[in-house]
Amino acid sequence: MDIGIDSFAAILPDPATGQLPSATDRMADLLEEVEVADRVGLDVFGIGEHHRAEFLDSAPAIILAAAAARTTRIRLTSAVTVLSAADPVRVFQEFATLDLIAKGRAEIVVGRGSFGEAYPLFGLNLRDYDDLFAEKLDLFLKLRETTNLKWEGRFRPALEGQGVFPRPHQSRLPVWLGVGGTPDSFVRAGMLGLPLMVAIIGGSFRRFRPLIDLYRESGLRAGHAPGQLKVGVHAMGFVGETTAEAKDAFFPGWAHLTAKIGGERGWSAPTRQQFEAMCSPEGAFLIGDPATVAAKMLDAGDALGGISRITFQMSTASLETAAMKRSIELLGREVAPIVRAAPAKP
Repeated sequence: MDIGIDSFAAILPDPATGQLPSATDRMADLLEEVEVADRVGLDVFGIGEHHRAEFLDSAPAIILAAAAARTTRIRLTSAVTVLSAADPVRVFQEFATLDLIAKGRAEIVVGRGSFGEAYPLFGLNLRDYDDLFAEKLDLFLKLRETTNLKWEGRFRPALEGQGVFPRPHQSRLPVWLGVGGTPDSFVRAGMLGLPLMVAIIGGSFRRFRPLIDLYRESGLRAGHAPGQLKVGVHAMGFVGETTAEAKDAFFPGWAHLTAKIGGERGWSAPTRQQFEAMCSPEGAFLIGDPATVAAKMLDAGDALGGISRITFQMSTASLETAAMKRSIELLGREVAPIVRAAPAKP
């Protein structure tokens, strides 16, 4: 199982003063977090894409390129690229360039995004939400295979055989499909034979099993080999010396962002009781001391019928810079060895 981190480069106000840290300092801290993850042997680091004041990740490929120059082994990916609101040709060029800088360590997770701000920002209509994604994903996948492509679609000018450069270091840039909870998205990933990255940020892992089974069944029906149908999980996670320390470091930022974003969507304010329930053995938060987190990761894999990757979304704890880096160290040096040494289930 690959183990890694996803960051949204969250920039959060100090709970005591309400003051925001410097965006420059937060970005420097983020790049140091990637360096720590590389140093302690984690497999992957992902950067999200948002176009909101709470996050600094509107240009993930640039952040990943900076990280590539400071690391040697860790794979670098988006988490996710909002392909629906972008030009697939430009995105391909950016990630091919990243792959050259990283000497073959780049990947991309593409999706439609869980926020709508990118669509009007780039002159697109949210009513075309799924059609945009389907067409742009088709183009992006074809660009992986063909340098001089002839292609015509509805939302972008046609390609008449122009060359799309540069080409990546890898012969085939790895593409994962990022999904939430829409069955059609799981079916699409299976039919295309793409690895699946599913965001599980609430509820329980087990409730996603029918959707993951649907993905696998769709892939097999489409003729893809079982080994091609990889499943990854993006989950809220944080590791502390003790479970109490981990919870206390993570909760303030999580509560702040959940209250702000949830309020925009008509949700009730989050409570500590809800948070504790998500940290319980039945909940989907991977938060606790190393042994607790490792056991819960293995349980999540069992509940979902086997998974290839887990990435921890821990950027809501960014106020605790030292705790963030320590969490990454604990994940790489104490949690990962337990998970990797666990015997494979039949």
